[in-house]
Amino acid sequence: MPHATLQIIRDEHAALAAVLRSLLMMMERGPGDEPERFFDVLRAMLFYIDEFPERRHHPKESDLLFPRLVRAAPELMPVIRQLEADHMSGESKVRELQHLLLGWELIGESRRISFTDTARVYVAFYMTHMRTEETQVLPAAEKALGPSDWVELDAAFARDRDPLAGGLRDPCYERLFTRIVLTAPAPIGVGPA
Repeated sequence: MPHATLQIIRDEHAALAAVLRSLLMMMERGPGDEPERFFDVLRAMLFYIDEFPERRHHPKESDLLFPRLVRAAPELMPVIRQLEADHMSGESKVRELQHLLLGWELIGESRRISFTDTARVYVAFYMTHMRTEETQVLPAAEKALGPSDWVELDAAFARDRDPLAGGLRDPCYERLFTRIVLTAPAPIGVGPA
């Protein structure tokens, strides 16, 4: 039986992966003739990562899904511990990227490599994190959790969803999403490839 929680997590992972791939594509392309626009959209992407996956998606996993899963399948404790460590370090990693991006923007090319190297490591870290959740945690949850768990999880995960993954668009974020979608290349946006 399909559970809304599992699909919401996969959808939110897909949205984040698209943003991360677009970030790498833009980073490789560089500022070109429009540095203001370039740095503006990269800042918007990093803000999105901090605002949605870090502050909304991860807490639901950490506070609701992981504790239930560890009780039902204690053999997953090492995996959950690693994922929790990833969650705990995620916000500081995004803040570091924001700082390095600002350094590149304000100080110039001498700071580019620091940002791009750190961004590549960050994207690889995040993709591995999501793959671990999707290949180990979600299948185990589907097998181990009971109907009452899913009722509560489905209700919690349906609230406050990522707008890039099918959640309701909050007007206060409209400028953020418009900025990302109009400037970023596919798969997240309609900007130049």
